[in-house]
Amino acid sequence: MGVKDVKSKQEVDNLVKEGSAVMIHFWASWCEASKHMDQVFAHLSADFPHAHFLRVEAEEQPEISEAYSVSAVPYFVFLKDGKTVDTLEGTYPSELANKVSKVVGSIHAGEPAAPASLGMAAGPSVLEAIQDFAKIDNSSRGKTYPPAPAGLSDSLKTRLEKLTRSHPIMLFMKGTPEEPQCGFSKKAVEILKTENVKFGTFDILSDNEVREGLKKFSNWPTYPQLYCNGELLGGSDIIIAMHEGGELKQAFTDHGVGNDDASKSASAGTDGQQGGVTNSTGLSLALTSRLENLINSAPIMLFMKGNPDEPKCGFSRKVVEILREEKVDFKTFDILSDDEVRQGLKVYSNWSSYPQLYIKSELIGGSDIVLEMKKSGELEKILVENGIVSLEDRLKKLVNSTPVILFMKGTPDAPRCGFSSKVVNALKEEGIKFGSFDILSDEDVRQGLKKLSNWPTFPQLYYKGDLIGGCDIILELKSNGELASTLSE
Repeated sequence: MGVKDVKSKQEVDNLVKEGSAVMIHFWASWCEASKHMDQVFAHLSADFPHAHFLRVEAEEQPEISEAYSVSAVPYFVFLKDGKTVDTLEGTYPSELANKVSKVVGSIHAGEPAAPASLGMAAGPSVLEAIQDFAKIDNSSRGKTYPPAPAGLSDSLKTRLEKLTRSHPIMLFMKGTPEEPQCGFSKKAVEILKTENVKFGTFDILSDNEVREGLKKFSNWPTYPQLYCNGELLGGSDIIIAMHEGGELKQAFTDHGVGNDDASKSASAGTDGQQGGVTNSTGLSLALTSRLENLINSAPIMLFMKGNPDEPKCGFSRKVVEILREEKVDFKTFDILSDDEVRQGLKVYSNWSSYPQLYIKSELIGGSDIVLEMKKSGELEKILVENGIVSLEDRLKKLVNSTPVILFMKGTPDAPRCGFSSKVVNALKEEGIKFGSFDILSDEDVRQGLKKLSNWPTFPQLYYKGDLIGGCDIILELKSNGELASTLSE
């Protein structure tokens, strides 16, 4: 039957109503990962000819994207008997094949999914495609996407150590220096080029094992991450602060890494570049000035399709929802209303799609970046650092983010102190569902919460925004049989 490109929501609805198995791939022309997964999707359509395989260009079909809550690509929706039975976000060829097989019926729901080899989950064409991914991974532009590790194995730890020391200055970023995939990575690259030093990079979007493993390895939850001779210097905010204070140059010198004329190779192609505009772009001074005025017209500026009350694509709608959840004032510009701005801003920002979010004139990124920052808490941190949200407001929001929340050292699966471990065990033994926040990942929260709660140590347990206490109090409540009742009143 092959893969069919759909152009209307009615086409999708008609097939879904039939009750047969329907697989939908939401993609975008600018997304390389979509192109890779499209190959596997096409092979699967050949292996399962009786199922319907549909392609939807997410940004061009906002009605369909919104109906299936699409906020990032590649994204897959699996339907059967007229309803959604599963979804998949990201670049996981093996998992895609297994989910398709389960929906079509080759694998029963109660059976475990096959490993990367897929067993009988897919035909030889899919196996060949996945083997091709593995071959590509051995090249300089690796593109395999294994699931995140549950913990750091010895082999992964050794690999990460080698990666962090593979260059005297090593930047783990989203994208490449020529095509950064987030505003923070772009800024870090610009700073390193300004420092006139040679540096290596690793695209963490190309390898989820490295992406998730390095967070644990470095105890640093976000990207980019900059290393010097294997030692973590920090993320974007630290890189910027050290650069502006002249400390970054000194740090490189202290590690025996100085300026080098050979670094021109790492900076090739940057001559004449300033503020995202190059001499070859063709942007006029008038348009450049207009774009800068628009970006600077509000502390939070969102360039989107449509307006906040009537978004014209699911990605724009998602970012609007996130900003509203943060309860911050923001201004928007409908890029559909002005093609000069729509095309010019892509060149100015070196960002090929919309929406684009700017905070204090700095590009944050698109919907996937904003969504990830929201999930990790990095978005709130940026808003606090830029004076848009107060630290006190952020802390109050955190303690009220879930009915029971534990501020601890580490995570429930990997506590970083005995007291935190004891409280986690007490809550689990009582069958209490709780959220957690690793105070080692955010010094502002760590110090600010001490003042807000007037409680100098961690862990700290909150129920409906009120402090219950630390380790001793929690264990005493459990010993007296009062813990569960205290957290359910």
